[in-house]
Amino acid sequence: MVGNDNWINSYLDAILDAGKSAVGGDRPSLLLRERGHFSPARYFVEEVITGYDETDLYKTWLRANAMRSPQERNTRLENMTWRIWNLARKKKELEKEEACRLLKRHPETEKTRIDATADMSEDLFEGEKGEDAGDPSVAYGDSTTGVSPKTSSVDKLYIVLISLHGLVRGENMELGRDSDTGGQVKYVVEFAKALSSSPGVYRVDLLTRQILAPNFDRSYGEPAEMLVSTTFKNSKQEKGENSGGYIIRIPFGPRDMYLTKERLWPFIQEFVDGALSHIVRMSKTIGEEIGCGHPVWPAVIHGHYASAGIAATLLSGALNLPMAFTGHFLGKDKLEGLLKQGRQSREEINMTYKIMRRIEAEELSLDASEIVIASTRQEIEEQWNLYDGFEVILARKLR
Repeated sequence: MVGNDNWINSYLDAILDAGKSAVGGDRPSLLLRERGHFSPARYFVEEVITGYDETDLYKTWLRANAMRSPQERNTRLENMTWRIWNLARKKKELEKEEACRLLKRHPETEKTRIDATADMSEDLFEGEKGEDAGDPSVAYGDSTTGVSPKTSSVDKLYIVLISLHGLVRGENMELGRDSDTGGQVKYVVEFAKALSSSPGVYRVDLLTRQILAPNFDRSYGEPAEMLVSTTFKNSKQEKGENSGGYIIRIPFGPRDMYLTKERLWPFIQEFVDGALSHIVRMSKTIGEEIGCGHPVWPAVIHGHYASAGIAATLLSGALNLPMAFTGHFLGKDKLEGLLKQGRQSREEINMTYKIMRRIEAEELSLDASEIVIASTRQEIEEQWNLYDGFEVILARKLR
């Protein structure tokens, strides 16, 4: 990874392209994008946007935002309701634009429609303007500016990587201490270092689990660790106080236990809550440094392995940000290999490896991702090709 500047540059180009396509607003309907595959999540969003009045959606966001106590406040609900409300507003704006286009063609038949649509597309309702609710776009970005950093310069990218399992630290990695601390841990740490060293990248956060269990080094319990890159010096003097690469450890699950990757699944939502708070806070902080006070949102949220993939899916959906996914040896391929060995039944394999939960997470991550990163041609043709949502013809090589 280190020294492979061409690959890193290709990766950055890919995520920038993904951000531009998301901003462009030229995507087809949520349902049409499925290419014939039904997505319950997208169907739900489309039904909510279509079936509920914009006023009700906005009031729901206000109620979710009103909880002042951290114990009562549900950050994911707050972001989800704001996102759905904003999508409803965007949908009506698009309807207004379409109505204007049709009016030029058929002014006699479309005048009534354009007048009615215009009445429903106000930014805020007159009855809500006096409430001390704040502007949601200040906290979370909107459907266009939230996709990539609000600054237009390419040299101010904020990138979030997620890898939840194993013992993750920047130096003196304990590779091989257990089955979860191996090649993926080394890969994501070196990847974060290489990205943070690249011109055009302001900050990289590698989010993982905070481990406070006994018999483990204290370094795994540190909330933040700066990654020192050998190829980029004096970054803080050249960029800013919060620039560079960092390992950010989010507490989730039992505080005094080290959990293998198969035991992390029940606690993914807890991680998402903590990660969401960190990303929102850091986006504001970076914005104060380089964004003229406007939050600088991640250019991409990149999940590594199935558990991190589902976390990235939830985060990218809540914040309306592009998502990338790297599978690191996929569940369907592992399941087929174990079944061929004949030592365990499908039920026993699922009990041991939580394989069906893993496959489901990979399917959802594939569905939500703008970019899927594969390491080899074999992974594309023999592993990803087992998944319904993947099309080999769309594969693109990052050199």
